[in-house]
Parts: sequence; C-alpha cells; structure tokens
Amino acid sequence: MSDQNQQPVFQIQRVYLKDLSLEQPNSPAIFLEQEAPNIEVAVDVGAEALADGVFESTVTITVTAKIKDKIAFLVEGKQAGIFEARNIPEAQLDPLLGIGCPNIVYPYLRANLADAITRAGFPPVHLAEINFEAFYQQRLQALAEQQQQQGGSGIVMPDGTAAKH
Repeated sequence: MSDQNQQPVFQIQRVYLKDLSLEQPNSPAIFLEQEAPNIEVAVDVGAEALADGVFESTVTITVTAKIKDKIAFLVEGKQAGIFEARNIPEAQLDPLLGIGCPNIVYPYLRANLADAITRAGFPPVHLAEINFEAFYQQRLQALAEQQQQQGGSGIVMPDGTAAKH
C-alpha cells in the first residue's frame, strides 16, 4: 500500500439537527410571572459507527426552566455530525469521538436551542462553553468506578472497555 492510504483522515461529512423538542406546559399563565426562571441544563454525548471509518457523533442538551415549582419551558435538542475518521490509532479514536467531534457539533446546538427558546417567547438562554475533555474524563472515571463496584479490575481503556488481566 502507498503511504497516502495510511495517512490519518478526519473530515466532517455533515452536521445536522437530529431532534428538537419544546414544551411549555404552563403557558400562557407562566408569561405573567415576574420572577426570573431557574435554569437547569443536562448534557450527554454519544458516538456510533455508521460504516467502516464513518461515525455519527451526537450532543444532547436538555434545558429546563422553572419558576417556583412550575415549568416555564423544557427544550431538548440533539445535534449530530457525520465524521470520517480513518487510519487513526485506536487509542486516539475514542477521545476524538468523545471530545473533538462534540466540540465541532456543540456550537450549532447552542444556536438552535437559543433560537427555539426565543421563538417560544422567552428571553434567550445562552449556554456556556462546555469543556468536553473534562466531560470525557468524568465519564471514564465513572466507568472505572462502575467496573470496580462490579468486581472488575477497575482499569478502563480509552474506548471505555475494561482491561483484561
């Protein structure tokens, strides 16, 4: 094989909004409230292989706004990207899918959620930047703790699998 065939390849094939849901269970009464809402944000990321060297990476954000004990709105969005990743060492592929790809996809999701919230009649919610590297490390730590609790070796490889003795 030529050296060109062995060169690492990483390309964005497509970025798209996979899912968007907005609920306003207490409208229109909630618009009469004077208090600022309490905002809760939940984040999740995922990746799956679509074909050889082609992966889908997703970032899901759920924003819940409450005033007192009433939900003002709940918006959930899932932004996805299709990425070509070939000839990348296995130890680097999982961090690429868990950190690099979410960093590319997330700004699109932030904009889509802010737009949906504004179109729903609420002031925009500007989501903060997310350190996906720290988020990735937290997930690895949680997997390691789960393995230990299940009597495993407690050693988790970068791809999330347990190391074997």
